[in-house]
Amino acid sequence: MTCVFVQLQCQPGKAYAVADKIYDREIVSELYSTSGEFDLMMKIYVPKDEDIGKYIHDNVLNIPGIARSLTTMTFTAF
Repeated sequence: MTCVFVQLQCQPGKAYAVADKIYDREIVSELYSTSGEFDLMMKIYVPKDEDIGKYIHDNVLNIPGIARSLTTMTFTAF
């Protein structure tokens, strides 16, 4: 599995609804509310045989209320 972090900027007043939908889909390892430019940050483990961009698009970005996203991929460095 590949660990990725996805930050979401939600439309005003939609962060809780977006978070609820994310939990309903049971795809996140961790989900946090954050301060700053983005409203939510999640940790997702994408199966090795899945295309990361397509997986995030199909499982996260089609949730109503999301205005913008930022995906950070992780690499084993040590």
